[in-house]
Amino acid sequence: MQVIESVYEMQSLAINLRAKDRLIGLVPTMGCLHAGHLSLIEAARKVTDTVVVSIFVNPIQFGPNEDFDAYPRQRARDLELCEEAGVDIVFAPEPEALYPRGFSTYVVEELVSRPLCGISRPNHFRGVLTVVAKLFNIIHPDTAVFGQKDAQQAAVIKKMVNDLHFCIDILVEPTAREPDGLAMSSRNRYLSPTQREDARALYLALQAAKALVDAGVRNVDRVVAEATHTLSSHRRVRVIYVSVVDRCTMESAREIIPGKCLLAVAAWVDEVRLIDNLLL
Repeated sequence: MQVIESVYEMQSLAINLRAKDRLIGLVPTMGCLHAGHLSLIEAARKVTDTVVVSIFVNPIQFGPNEDFDAYPRQRARDLELCEEAGVDIVFAPEPEALYPRGFSTYVVEELVSRPLCGISRPNHFRGVLTVVAKLFNIIHPDTAVFGQKDAQQAAVIKKMVNDLHFCIDILVEPTAREPDGLAMSSRNRYLSPTQREDARALYLALQAAKALVDAGVRNVDRVVAEATHTLSSHRRVRVIYVSVVDRCTMESAREIIPGKCLLAVAAWVDEVRLIDNLLL
């Protein structure tokens, strides 16, 4: 397994791989890898010849009062996990390599990124799209793999790929969950045991709403109310949003159409911000 920090070295290697007709798969991460990331790596291995994992805590997708400095970092362990998972290349640049002095060019999507997390984190997706576009230009992947847990992120990236004519397949893999249903996330490490118990409310809210839909309920307000009630019944949980949206555009749905909608939730568990969603 190669570990590369230089943008030029990564670009040169990618060009050489493509010249040899090697299909490149990219799994973009911010490190602190867990089983969810490993499932994305496995998905990339199935459809490409060379798997690249990027490890980069992207400063420009964090707001001024968010957890960039505290975000968990475990480089040595991440490299061990990548090697065990059969990753071919880890691209782990320093911030100065991607954002040199004088950097002033950003990628902005103005439709899919606006609702949900776009309201509470107004510059988040600008940061996400900018770094993902840079990774695409550096690594030249044929396929990039993302997780369904970050459904809006995946939708925004798909929109960028379509709008800007990136020749890249975007795969979105199912959300990896803990045995009790909590979506796997690097931020779960912030949770104390008591907070961890309340964090399960996100999954319980999704399941309660899904039970209504499975029973034939198509009224959006009723489903949202059921999920909101479940979240609010946990003392440490403060709801940020609960919304039924079109799974491609993230626009609010007027009625639930199975196969076209998802229920997205975000909440604070004390000071920890968590998101989750479920396809309806």
